[in-house]
Amino acid sequence: MSNYSSTKTEIKNYIRARIPLIIIETSERERAERMLSAIGNELSADIYYYTDTTQVTRLSGAGERVDVSGDPVPYISGLFAKKRNVIFCYGDVGKIGEDTVYSREIINALYSAVRSNSTLILITKDPVFSKIAQFGMIAKLDYPDLGERMEQINSFVSQFKSLYTVEWDDSDVVVAATLLSGFSEIQINNILSNEISSKGGLYKAEIPRLTAQKSKLYGTVPNIQQVNVPNDMTASGLENLKQWLKEKEPVFFATDDKLSRYSLSAPKGILLSGVPGCGKSFSAKLIAKEWGLPLFRFDIGSVYDKWMGESERKMKEALDFIDNVAPCILWIDEIEKALSVSHGENDTGKRILGQFLFWLQESTSRVFLVATANDVFQLPAELFRKGRFSEVFFVDLPNADERRQAIKLYSERCLHVSLNAEDLDELVRLSDGFSYSEIEYAIKEIAQLVFVNGEDSLNMQAFRDRFSLVVPIEKSRPETVSKIREWGRQRAVPAYKDDRGEK
Repeated sequence: MSNYSSTKTEIKNYIRARIPLIIIETSERERAERMLSAIGNELSADIYYYTDTTQVTRLSGAGERVDVSGDPVPYISGLFAKKRNVIFCYGDVGKIGEDTVYSREIINALYSAVRSNSTLILITKDPVFSKIAQFGMIAKLDYPDLGERMEQINSFVSQFKSLYTVEWDDSDVVVAATLLSGFSEIQINNILSNEISSKGGLYKAEIPRLTAQKSKLYGTVPNIQQVNVPNDMTASGLENLKQWLKEKEPVFFATDDKLSRYSLSAPKGILLSGVPGCGKSFSAKLIAKEWGLPLFRFDIGSVYDKWMGESERKMKEALDFIDNVAPCILWIDEIEKALSVSHGENDTGKRILGQFLFWLQESTSRVFLVATANDVFQLPAELFRKGRFSEVFFVDLPNADERRQAIKLYSERCLHVSLNAEDLDELVRLSDGFSYSEIEYAIKEIAQLVFVNGEDSLNMQAFRDRFSLVVPIEKSRPETVSKIREWGRQRAVPAYKDDRGEK
C-alpha cells in the first residue's frame, strides 16, 4: 500500500472514531486537501475547510464561502459549540510548536471538539506543542513513494505522448521514478513539464539528468560537495568489479515491492581497498556515470569540531542531506583517515563512528556508498560487519594486459596517437610495477613536452625517457605494497579477474 493510501485509510479511521484532533504532518497541503475531499465523499460527510485565501468552505463544494476575521479559531470554537459531529480542517495553521496565546486558543477549540464529539484536523509541516498533540493522533503524509511517482509519470506520459516524442518504456519509468524520490507532486510535474518542453520530448538519454537540481532543494552542507562526472569516461581493468556492478544495478533500481518479494534490499555500497593509484577513487565516478546518478563526495574528517556537540550535529546534518538527495552515489575517499581507531579512542570519535555505522546499517534511502581505503589496517573492525557494505573489493596493481589498455587509452586521449603493437609491448615491459596513476603521470609528462616543443618531439624515445624516470610504488614502498596485498588477497574479493601471477 502506498504512503498516500495508507495515510488516507489511517485518517478515515480516526474520523470514524471521532478523534478530537488529527494532525496531518506534510508540506504538501494540496495533496492533503485532495485526500480529505476523497475521504469526505467516501464517508458522505461534510468537511469544513479553512485557508487564508479561501476562508471557510466545504471540501464537498456545498454551501457558501464564509469570511472570518484574521484568526479563524474563534469561528471554529463557535461552530463546535453550536453543532455536533463537525469535521473541520484548518489548512493554514500557524506556528503551534510552543506554549503561546495562539496555541491556547487551539487548545480551547479542542475542548469544544471533545464536548461536541467533533474533529479538528490540522495540516502542518512544523512541530506541534505537546499539550495540543495530546488531544489526538498524528498522520504523516510523506512525499510520493515509488509507486505513486510511477503512476504520476505514466499519467503525464499518457497526457502528452500524442503531442511530443516519448521514448520512455516501462523500465525507463521505473528508473525515472527512482531518480525523482524526495520530490513533491508539484515538483515532479514541474520537472517533467520542463523536460518535455525544453527537449521536445522525453528521451532515454536525458533520464540521468532528472536529478540535476535536486541538491539545490536543500541547504548546502560544507562537508559534502557534488562532483561533476564527464560523460565520456572510460576505464580499463577492474573487470570483476564492473561485472558485479552490472549485476547489482537492476537490484538497486528495483521497486520495494519486488525486493520484498525475495526478502532483498538495495545494495548499500562497496569498500575498495588496495594499492594507491590503482583506480579506487576513479571507480566512484565510473559508477555514477554508468548508473546515471549524481555523485557526492563526503569529507567525514571535516565534521570534527572543538565545540561540544557540534561534531555530532554536523554529522547528522550531512547524513540528512544525503538521505534527501538520494538516490545518489556517495564517495568517501580514504575513509580510514576519518574513521580510524585513533579517532575512536575519544568520546567524540566514538559517537561519530556510531552515528555513521548506524546510518550505514539502518538507512533505507537509495544511497550507494563507495568508500576507498589505502591503509585498511586503520579501519575499525565494526565497519566490516556484514550488512554495512555489500562487498569489500581489493584493487591491485594492473597486470600486463591492463597496463596495455591504460597506455593505449591515455596515449589516444592525451597525445592523440595510436601506438602500434610493437611499441605497446615495449611500454608494457617498461611499466612493470606501475599503478594506473603512474602510467597517467608518465604519459601526461610526454603530453606536456609535446605542448611546449611541438609535435616533432613526440617519438618512442620520449616514451622511454619519461617511463624510465618513474619510480613505481612497488619499488619505492615494497613493504607497504606487500602488506596490502597479503590482506586483500585473503580478506577481500579481487576487483580483477585473473590470478595476478604476472603483473
